[in-house]
Amino acid sequence: MDWYQKLGISEKVQKLGEESEARLRERFYKIDRIAEENQLKVLNAFQTNKVSTEHFCGTTGYGYNDSGRDTLEAVYAAAFDAEAALVRPQITCGTHALAVALSANTRPGDEIFSPVGRPYDTLEEVIGIRPSRGSLAEYGITYAQADLKADGSFDYEAIRSRINERTKLVTIQRSRGYASRPSLSVEKIGELISFIRGIKPEVIIMVDNCYGEFVETKEPISVGADMIVGSLIKNPGGGLAPIGGYIAGKKECIENAAVRLTSPGLGREVGASLDVLRSLYQGFFLAPVVTAQAVKGAIFAADIMEHIGFKAYPASDEERCDIIESVEFGTAEGLCAFCEGIQQAAPVDSFLKPVPWDMPGYDDQVIMAAGAFIAGSSIELSCDGPLREPFLAFFQGGLTFWHAKYGILAGVQNLYNASLV
Repeated sequence: MDWYQKLGISEKVQKLGEESEARLRERFYKIDRIAEENQLKVLNAFQTNKVSTEHFCGTTGYGYNDSGRDTLEAVYAAAFDAEAALVRPQITCGTHALAVALSANTRPGDEIFSPVGRPYDTLEEVIGIRPSRGSLAEYGITYAQADLKADGSFDYEAIRSRINERTKLVTIQRSRGYASRPSLSVEKIGELISFIRGIKPEVIIMVDNCYGEFVETKEPISVGADMIVGSLIKNPGGGLAPIGGYIAGKKECIENAAVRLTSPGLGREVGASLDVLRSLYQGFFLAPVVTAQAVKGAIFAADIMEHIGFKAYPASDEERCDIIESVEFGTAEGLCAFCEGIQQAAPVDSFLKPVPWDMPGYDDQVIMAAGAFIAGSSIELSCDGPLREPFLAFFQGGLTFWHAKYGILAGVQNLYNASLV
């Protein structure tokens, strides 16, 4: 039986997919080699920290003496080349992890500086760029930024001029967020960190690592970052983590974050792990391979969309720094049709039709296709985008390449059916 036809994909669109996959065979081989190295790195972190079945037993209440939680954090620290890590189900999302890291390591009168332009939408309210209850701006913490140049490179002159005696923390967003700027490789992040250290050696440098973990063989800690921050329902959760976030890096920064997450005097000693530890361990173990599947899906999306006339960022032949692929549709109809195809391909809620809505934390309405086992998990196949020009769709995830492939073909089929190609 031809399952693609049974699932609504025409012979024409199937052929487009087959041709794209053939063009990408060598790229896919290189991605598998990256996954192999990262898999061994994670395995070594497990073995070095003597992970045992006893570490899968969760705790309740205060969570005192939770060896499973503490060992998991040691595994993360080892895999990410960090001194310490905070890996907790009490961290509700990536934005929460960033808010904890920022507020824990700044004080009234300090300034946060972004050398890569405006941060991701939800972080704007955390900082107070957009006024919001409880923002850092309400506590007297200011913000400055240097925009990237038109070609996406760093504006070193602007960076130098904006770093001052009040600059306490530099935040670098690795991924593009809802923007068309390039994502940043670990090598590029290292160059930027080196430049900033030359201006102010003692400044704390934090990298928003969401969507970037295990895409390359190094993480930003290895090139000088003091902290990296991310969500467990993205790359490092491997599709199994049901909730949570992590902060990894210098011990002092992590201790500050632990005190802010829980309470002064308690810090990382409290925080019950409940019944999620097995999923967090196993998800992290699988994360290198799952991430590789998502990267393949992103490259496949870029290649096939380019061949039917749409602009893709990054281009299909560019190196990857994260799992996100954005496609410029130019119209709300194209954006929505593609997202509807991704939803139709989902194993969960495939019968639902995504519609734009006023999503908390965003200025514009957002359409989001996400039929996932873990609600909101963007390491699983998903696609979303704000309804604003140039109507970019942000595609990410796929626990297997073949599921990502089908989802992309379903989106393309919708475009053909609506005469948008």
